[in-house]
Amino acid sequence: MLLIILLFNSKSFSQGLNHTWLLGYITSDTLMRINFDSSNATLLTEIRKMPFQETEGNISDKNGNFLMSSNGIWIANSIGDTMPNGSGLNPGVAADALKGLGMSLINGNIILPMPDDTNKFVLFHQTYGNTTLPSTELYYTVIDRTLDGGKGDVISKNNIALNGSFGHGVAACKHGNGRDWWIVIFNHNASIIYKFLLTPNTVQLISSQNLNLPVYGDWSGQPVFSPDGSKFAYRHLHSVGTNWFEEIRLFDFDRCNASLTLDTVIDYNDSLYGFGTSFSSNSQYLYVASVNYIYQFDTDASNIAASVQVVAVNDTFLSPVSPFYTNFYTMYLAANGKIYITSTSSVVDLHYINYPDSAGLSCDVHLHDFHLPKFNVGTVPVHPNYYLGRKIGSPCDSLTSINDLAVHDFKFSISPNPNNGSFKIIYLLPQNKSGTLQIFDINGKEVFRQNLSPWSTMQYISLPKLANGVYNCTITSNNERVHKKLVVFKE
Repeated sequence: MLLIILLFNSKSFSQGLNHTWLLGYITSDTLMRINFDSSNATLLTEIRKMPFQETEGNISDKNGNFLMSSNGIWIANSIGDTMPNGSGLNPGVAADALKGLGMSLINGNIILPMPDDTNKFVLFHQTYGNTTLPSTELYYTVIDRTLDGGKGDVISKNNIALNGSFGHGVAACKHGNGRDWWIVIFNHNASIIYKFLLTPNTVQLISSQNLNLPVYGDWSGQPVFSPDGSKFAYRHLHSVGTNWFEEIRLFDFDRCNASLTLDTVIDYNDSLYGFGTSFSSNSQYLYVASVNYIYQFDTDASNIAASVQVVAVNDTFLSPVSPFYTNFYTMYLAANGKIYITSTSSVVDLHYINYPDSAGLSCDVHLHDFHLPKFNVGTVPVHPNYYLGRKIGSPCDSLTSINDLAVHDFKFSISPNPNNGSFKIIYLLPQNKSGTLQIFDINGKEVFRQNLSPWSTMQYISLPKLANGVYNCTITSNNERVHKKLVVFKE
């Protein structure tokens, strides 16, 4: 009998490309990270050289081993040191001024795997034009993780994807072929959106699209794709005196050619400014925040504007003392399926939406209920849906050079650990579908059940009281089912 023994490591809690969030901005203080699986969030403290303001890009490998991060000023490797050639990002006055803090552009960094090359990654990044918006370049930088003894090296830096006049933030979505990536960025007032395609070793400007919508001034917010890649949303914000006016603009997105088709424009003016925007993991609900309110929209409703519900109101909680209090700022859809919300000032508490796939108040917003040991500002990483597959049945759903894009393969594997009753499962759910893990004994009795979110690809299961024997593990998702045998042997 062959038993595969899994050795646990104190640094190996995170699981998958999008399962780590780095927090904290005062490097003389203890900093933090949160590692996610499909149901948990594990908070760790650490000594780290890289601080973060709003701008954060990071990525792990498919097994959850942390690889690299960037705050828009420099790139750190897996152990937190500066990568060779990793300093001097975003050359200019703004980067020089923010050298000790990190860039403060919402969605200003995003790291993508290079198509067809598991060892290379591309960081897309932007900076301020001077010390304020608009920015004047969209850059990209290429990293090879195999260099410097496996810790990574920057092999091409500050390449200009496009010169222009740009607003806050970059967003990305998998191409319909399941391999390449679309990257989008707005001009300074969001009247035009530019579309880039990342193919193996190539970044190309494919097109620009005039959105033909009213322009009120420079755009700000978080541009977001739905996890299933079918929708795209951004907010348009302008001020008159001390009042702010905001719209959400929702589009249908074609993953084959990146065309955007306007679905609806929603005026949700509450005379307050706001930035946070996030889809739920099932792509149905869109959440937006002003500093005092969180709104939920049902994007599948026949009248999306009429579906709006206020699901949370700011209670000006002191975190921990005046003038540090929690309101609503940036949003992050994490790998456990929850949406986390930061505040505009540095605080020691985060909000989160417990069940974002549920309608109205049943989404269960927890105000200032995720407690941090140290201060954090509005830092959130930009993690697109790295696991989105090809768009089956579309004109672009296959490439002759892609050999691993079957309709679906669970890729289900189990690594038992006979010493402590714990084991690891690795799997791939059908794209954007939840799943269920069940374990049955030899008599067919269910002894364990766990829900699997659409974002998850790995779980550590601990069943110390499970008796020795042969068990059947089953994953069910989207009316598909796969089985594996689990042999438990504890001496």
